[in-house]
Amino acid sequence: MTDPLPSNDATWRNRFIALNLTRIGGTALTIFGIVVWQGNVLRQGGWTEVGFPLALIGLAISFLAPRWLARRWRER
Repeated sequence: MTDPLPSNDATWRNRFIALNLTRIGGTALTIFGIVVWQGNVLRQGGWTEVGFPLALIGLAISFLAPRWLARRWRER
């Protein structure tokens, strides 16, 4: 029976990079959403209708996407 986990170092490195880029991207989206929500970036006084959903989506990406990727890689 073959081992389902890849033993190639490049594969592990690429997966590590993908997980961290996912976390960083989610965090950046969260920060951008908060700035739009509370700051004067797009509209004077903030833009709740756009910023708050962006912040929530960024949080979901930051916390849930790495788990989803790890589970997907484990199933292969």
